[in-house]
Amino acid sequence: QVQLVESGGGSVQAGGSLRLSCAASGFSYNKAWFRQGPGKEREGVAVIDSDGRTNYADSVKGRFTISQDNAQNTLYLQMNSLKPEDSAMYYCAATQGRWYLPLYWGSYAYWGQGTQVTVSS
Repeated sequence: QVQLVESGGGSVQAGGSLRLSCAASGFSYNKAWFRQGPGKEREGVAVIDSDGRTNYADSVKGRFTISQDNAQNTLYLQMNSLKPEDSAMYYCAATQGRWYLPLYWGSYAYWGQGTQVTVSS
């Protein structure tokens, strides 16, 4: 069983930065960030595996960085150059499955409660 608790969301102007954190308990092979805006499908943003390999959605490449602190079992998402279209509820997710860096929500069994990110123009 894996439990996930996100923090760090908020409101920021376009071009600004935010850092999301996700405190995890239990082992997982892949951890990821997803987001879901109003009326939109849940979208995979970034994933990292237990070896530190990463994968990103094209829409955030070069702007977002996923990382983890294995000692603290904490996942991070550094978001720079934020755009209004980045506004969404952001969710931390984890899977014990050893799939290769999945960005599909169906690959993840464990989810946090979400943290809201709002970017104003």
